[in-house]
Order: sequence, then structure tokens, then C-alpha cells
Amino acid sequence: MTKKKTITARRSILSANDRQAAANTRLFKKLGLTTINVMASPGAGKTSLLVRLLQALSPHGSVGVIEGDVASSIDTEFIAGLGYPVTQINTDGGCHLNAVDISAALGELKISGPGFLFIENIGNLICPAAFDLGEQARLVIASVPEGDDKPRKYPGIFMKADVVVVNKIDTLAAFDFDRAAFTAGVRAVNPAAPILEVSCRTGLGIDALADWLLALQKAR
Repeated sequence: MTKKKTITARRSILSANDRQAAANTRLFKKLGLTTINVMASPGAGKTSLLVRLLQALSPHGSVGVIEGDVASSIDTEFIAGLGYPVTQINTDGGCHLNAVDISAALGELKISGPGFLFIENIGNLICPAAFDLGEQARLVIASVPEGDDKPRKYPGIFMKADVVVVNKIDTLAAFDFDRAAFTAGVRAVNPAAPILEVSCRTGLGIDALADWLLALQKAR
């Protein structure tokens, strides 16, 4: 009978990504860019929120966007049409961006600060949470139509959030969304991250989120 051998893997499978992420962090700092990794499920309003933030923050410095999608460049074309620097990453089926992707895209984007770089990650609530991109902060969006149970169903991404945004708050009357339940779900895994309510349609809450980001920039 052949004796089974157990192999213990002690080296992180993400070590190569983490090394590139550290290099990205150094480059962001050198360029004067406060970099925000924006994560959410499809349809939560990532691009709509980014446009609102670009409008609010552009008077305070440079702004730019790295757009991540499985396929197409729809959002990139929309943001470029508004006059903002943007570049596209297509993963061809990949469920997340990684630090190498960001390094390559930053070379194409060619922006420098002081200012903000937003990375719109692939739309899902699982894989993107595992990959450090070198960002300064992680912004996780949930939306009212998705329901209040997302922090309990996907605790990992909310655990790593630096700020949580509840989008489409103007639709609250039309959906069964329990604010207290949502907050309790976030607080169960993340006691510290601010939870901000916004409406990209009406502009409600955008200034408060922009102020949070400006404070983050000053704290670099």
C-alpha cells in the first residue's frame, strides 16, 4: 500500500500579484495619485457613481479611470465622451483585475497628480476582493434593488471595504430594503467603514462621498 504524502504549501499563491501591487502603490505615491478600487455586482451603478465623482473631484486636481470589463468598451467610450482620461482592460472571461493589469493600464493612461485614479473592477462580489491592486482604498457599492442581504451573503468583500456606498437610495420606496439589516450585516464583518447613501440620479450624498475621498487624499 502506498503511503500518502501531505504537502504543505506555505507560499501564497498571490505572492506575485502582491509584489506587483506593492510596486503599484509606490508608483501611485510617486505620481501623486490617490487610487480607489471600485467594486460591486453588475448593475449596482459603478460607472454612474464614477461619473458623479469625476464631476465632483475634477476641480480639485487630475482625475482618471481604469475600466475593467469581461468584454466591450461601452463604459470607457461613455467616460471618454465626457472628456475624462480613461483606459480599458478586457479580461476575456476573467472575473477580476490584478496588479499586473493595472500596471500596464497606468502606462497607457499617462496621468499624474495630485489627483484621483479610479479603478472600476469586474462586476462581481467575490473574486475582486482577493486581489490587491496597490490601491489606497476599496470602495464597495451595494444598491437598493439588490436587497439588504448582500453583506451577509458576500462578507469577504464588505470585510475589506474602506467605505461602503448604498446606491439608488432614491428607489427605497419601491423595494423591500431594510437599512438597519444592511448596516448590521456590514458591521458584523467591518465595524469601521463608513456607510454612505447616495443617488446618482438625484446627486444625493455625492458631496459627502467626495468629501470623504478628499480627506483620504490629505491623509496620504
